[in-house]
Amino acid sequence: MQLDIGDGFRIRSFAPDDVDALIRYADNRNVWLGLRDRFPHPYTAADAAAWLEASGRQEPETHFAIASATELVGGIGLELQEDVHRHSAEIGYWLGEPFWGRGIATRAVRALTDWAFAQFPLVRIYARVFSSNPASARVLKKCGYLLEGRCRRAVHKDGVWLDELIHARLKPGAFFP
Repeated sequence: MQLDIGDGFRIRSFAPDDVDALIRYADNRNVWLGLRDRFPHPYTAADAAAWLEASGRQEPETHFAIASATELVGGIGLELQEDVHRHSAEIGYWLGEPFWGRGIATRAVRALTDWAFAQFPLVRIYARVFSSNPASARVLKKCGYLLEGRCRRAVHKDGVWLDELIHARLKPGAFFP
């Protein structure tokens, strides 16, 4: 899969040669602070190899690289929900710190959201953002996501209790009887 998001950046499938850039940008404490603990820190060569191997087995493919013309600079993906939540997906994303503040995450979230609504029978895409990450909340707001709620002290990250902010976007034109 490949989606052009402008300014020479794109969302694309992960590739085996992403390993060095993945380690370079993912092994960053500031990146890790905004993500769940399942995202390793430190981020090692073994972590990168395991992720790239697993990404090659996705069915359907829902996790992607955010890349420049020359290298991976981050990641973005969807967790398709099941059972009574089967028409929802959780979106998550990260960007290497040298690329923060350039609108790349906003363009990536907007593009993947639109792609996901077209690709899957979704009516709702949501994100969970730590209260310590206002930049991510701004990305979601720019992409049409609305703040649905605040779960107080729902996250324990790096020894600190944080609120979790839930943002969601509904499929445009979705009909609900």
